[in-house]
Amino acid sequence: MKGIILMDTIDKQILKILAQNSKLTNKQIGELVHMTGQAVGNRIINLQEQGIIQKFSIKLNYSHTQFIRIFMDSNKYTEFERCVNSFEEVSALYKVSGQACYMILSHFTETKLARFIEQISRWGRYSVETVIADKTTHI
Repeated sequence: MKGIILMDTIDKQILKILAQNSKLTNKQIGELVHMTGQAVGNRIINLQEQGIIQKFSIKLNYSHTQFIRIFMDSNKYTEFERCVNSFEEVSALYKVSGQACYMILSHFTETKLARFIEQISRWGRYSVETVIADKTTHI
């Protein structure tokens, strides 16, 4: 059935393990979930085919992380997006609904953040939230 995602507790365990370390072999994951490596491999393929796993990537350990909300006063969206995306410290730029127009995920040092804010403030107001601790306990 297309559109319905079927996952059991073992699939969820496999996802959690892969999220922590995607370099583990199927055999190593199998030992953790009490299955053969081949069975784990089949489950991973199934999760990919369902679109649950879209890619395997790394997680960088940034020393600074900010969430920046942008409240646009201008309608020059393309120009704004081009400016924001020109900064390598920007990990993601989202167009959002609600009070803000955009949400930016960034990893600026304090000095570079000040320069970035100077650049984007010409398009509107902003709010910067700085991450002080990562409390993620699940995928």
